[in-house]
Amino acid sequence: MTDRSLPPPLRAVRTAARCPVCSKDVVAGYRPFCSKRCADIDLGRWLKEGYRIETEEGPSEDDPEAAGPSGQGG
Repeated sequence: MTDRSLPPPLRAVRTAARCPVCSKDVVAGYRPFCSKRCADIDLGRWLKEGYRIETEEGPSEDDPEAAGPSGQGG
C-alpha cells in the first residue's frame, strides 16, 4: 500500500561550477578551481591574509601585534 499523496523525491539540479578565481569551468582534478594556477593564487591569498571577516572586536591582550614597541601595549 503506497500513499500517492506524497510528492516525488526532490532531485538536485546541477549547474556548471565556476572557478572562484577566474570564473572558468571547474576541472575535476583541481576542484573547486579550473587549474593549478588558480588554486595557487587562492592559496597565496589565504597565506597573505587576503581573506578577512570584518568585526567590531578590538585587538585582544594576547595579540603581540597589538602591543606597542616596548611590548606593553598602547
